[in-house]
Parts: sequence; structure tokens; C-alpha cells
Amino acid sequence: MRILMACAAFPPFIDGGGPISAMIVAKLLLGLGHEVTVVNVADETRDEVYDGVPVRRLSSLNIDWNYRLPRPAWKKLVWHALENFNPRAFFAMRRQIRELKPDLVLTDSIENINVATWAAAKSRGVPVAHIVRSAFLICWKGSMWREGRNCEGACGSCRASSFGKKLSSRFVDAVIGETDFILERHFSEGYFPWASRHRIPGAVAVPPGAMPRPAPPADRPLRVGYIGALDQIKGLDTLAGAAHRMAGRAVEFIVAGAGSHAYAKTLPERFPAGNTRFLGWTSPDAFFPQIDVLVIPTLYREPFGRVVIEAFAQGVPVIGARNGGIPETIEPGVNGLLFEPGDEAGLTERIDQLLAERGRLADLSAGALQAAFGYAPERVAAAFDKVLTGLVVPKAEPRVLQAKGSLP
Repeated sequence: MRILMACAAFPPFIDGGGPISAMIVAKLLLGLGHEVTVVNVADETRDEVYDGVPVRRLSSLNIDWNYRLPRPAWKKLVWHALENFNPRAFFAMRRQIRELKPDLVLTDSIENINVATWAAAKSRGVPVAHIVRSAFLICWKGSMWREGRNCEGACGSCRASSFGKKLSSRFVDAVIGETDFILERHFSEGYFPWASRHRIPGAVAVPPGAMPRPAPPADRPLRVGYIGALDQIKGLDTLAGAAHRMAGRAVEFIVAGAGSHAYAKTLPERFPAGNTRFLGWTSPDAFFPQIDVLVIPTLYREPFGRVVIEAFAQGVPVIGARNGGIPETIEPGVNGLLFEPGDEAGLTERIDQLLAERGRLADLSAGALQAAFGYAPERVAAAFDKVLTGLVVPKAEPRVLQAKGSLP
């Protein structure tokens, strides 16, 4: 099957987990024998093969494409307006569909490549599947987070600024989300009215020879880790509060990650110096062997929380906030523990439980590693294959007209 995979972003441009997840999906589909061409926007038009994946880069279809860079207010307004339906994107993507002749168009996120891609595919009679990774279609910020709190639903300004996105979602035949949470968030707002719904989590490979970890020895501190963006929305103040409550106890907090805001620079001042280490940016492979348990204290409703299964694959159990898609991954008492978001006393209690009963960590590690096998690339690939091939209806065999009196 020929697949045109249109992406909001694709490596080497990395603005978070989205491009990496898109790369993983592309490689899974290629590994199944499908013919995949990734189409995304960049500084200039060019064809290339990136890490084994054929990629067609298009010059920006909007007023610009890298929305992570500072822009004047007028440019932001124009960019968001065009993201509702960009005629230039419609004709550009229709041309790509005509040239590449795909059996299916798969969109992985939709920023920049535009919701007009769905209409372009439909105008060419090509089925469409979409992978939703954030709330961008509902909320112009993509987070549904405003004034220090989560939005229960789309506000008036977001509904007004996302009208075209919602209308265009009727062209999608199948929508795929990594959690039921992110799928329900869109369906409850009336998006994708004609699409089938599919939960397919992210894929993570368990390292060869991975084994459950033994209980940490009693003669050293329990090592509690965090890895990710150093942003207030991630609940790091909750983690800092727990660190203060456990000052003087046999617990060490290890924080890895980076951030560009003033908050990240002042973060070390929020934690007690006596029991906290800051590593800066650190690769997951280097980080996870240093900790006994991972904490995800996020205040923001994470659509998935890929770091949870990355920890599981290393045999590291997770204490996670009961928020967004996180509870769908963590099974309390089996591969981790849950607490209420923002509840530093609750988080402290969970850590204290593990400190008092270190032997539980060995059982939780075994449960975490076992859970990780459910996210094995071959299982995720098979799930994608089932959904996508189901959208491509084989062309009917031509009927042979028979003369009267002939045998059937």
C-alpha cells in the first residue's frame, strides 16, 4: 500500500515528542512493507531520505512554519487564521496526492501541513486517517491550559478560532489517538463526526536482555527521578514540595531536563539543595539507570505521557499524577502508583510508602517491564496496519456480461 504521511513536523526538526513519534510510525509502516513518503514543511522544497525514510520537504504553506520562533502579533493572528483552512495548502497537497498517487493519506498532527490536506485527499477520492497527539484542533494553544488551570472544555475564543478545523474534520475516515482521553476530548467537542475511533499507544522497544530490578539497598538513599521539560505546567513545584517534606530522610531527588523560560533557571532554588541533584539535559538511556522510581507530577493533562512507557521499558516504576492520559498507562500497585495532581502531601506519601517498603520496588519493576511489552513496536505496527488497510477498499473486479442462455 502506498501511504502519503503528512506531518506537522519531522526530524531533524525536534520541537518535542511529536516529530519523534511521527518518525517511529513511519518506520513501523515501512517495516511492514508499505511504501511510505513523508510530506512536511521546511525552509525550502527538497526531496531526501532521512534515516531510511523518504521525505518530501515543502516550503512553508502558511505565512511561516516554525511557530516556536518569536513572531510579531500580526503574524501569529494570520498563521492561526490560515490554519483553519489554507487554500494554498489545499492546492499544494492536492498536487502532492496527484503526483505520489497514494492509496491512503495519513496525517500525523496537522499544524502547518493544514486541515486542508483532508479536503484535498477527499477531492482525489483517497481515504484519510489522522493521528491526534494534542488539543491543537480544539485550542489555539494546543494545551487547553489557561491562567494556571486546565480547561474543562473549549472556551468561546477557541471555538471561534477553530471553526474551520472542526468543519474540516468531517473529511477524516479514521482517527487514531494514543489514549482514550485524547480521543474523547475531540469526540466530545463534536470533531471527526464520520470517523472510526482507534486507540493505538506509542511504541517503545524493550532493550535486549532487560531484567526487573532488585530492591534498592537499604544503605543508600532511595532515588526519585524526573525527566522532561522544566516548566511549571509539568508540576515541578509539587515535586519540590515533596522534596522539602522529605528533607533529612534517605531520599534523593534527581532532576533531568531543560527549559528556556525564567522558571527553569530559578528551579534549583525551589528544591532543597541537600537532597536534590540537577543533571541538565540527559538522554533517557543515561538517566533511567540512576533512579529507582520516576515521578510524573504534571498539572497539565498529558495526552499520553510517553516517558511512562520509556521508564517501564527500563524496568523503572512510575508515580504519576492522575491526570489526562497518564492513568491509562499506570496500574496502581502493579507498575507504579498514582496521586492527585498538585497534591504534594499525596506525592510525599507515595514516596514514603516505597521508602518504608523497598521490597515493593522489585515487584513494581517486574510489573513495569511486563507492561512495556504491551507497547512493543511489532504490536503497535500490527494495530496501525489493521486500521489503515481497513480503509483501503479493494477495487471491485469488473463484471463480465453474459449473453442470454449462457451458463453462469
